[in-house]
Amino acid sequence: MSDDRSEPVVDLAYIGRALQRLTSDVGSLREDMSALTAIVLRHDREFERLNTKLDDMLQQLRAMVAQHQRTAERVRQLEERG
Repeated sequence: MSDDRSEPVVDLAYIGRALQRLTSDVGSLREDMSALTAIVLRHDREFERLNTKLDDMLQQLRAMVAQHQRTAERVRQLEERG
C-alpha cells in the first residue's frame, strides 16, 4: 500500500477564504435582490396609476357614448316630426 493521500488537504486559511467568498456572494445577491425589488415596486406603482387612468378614461368614454345616444335620439325624433 502506498502512503499517497488522495484527498486534498483543507486548512483553516482555505476555509476562511471560502467563507469570505461566500459572504461576498451573499452580500452581492442581497444588493441585487434589493435593486430588483425596488424595480418591481416601481413598476407596480406605475401599473396602478395606469390602471386608474384607464378606468377614468373608460368612465369618460361611457359618458360620451350616452351623451351621443341622447343626441342621436333627439335628432331621430325631430326627423320623425318633419
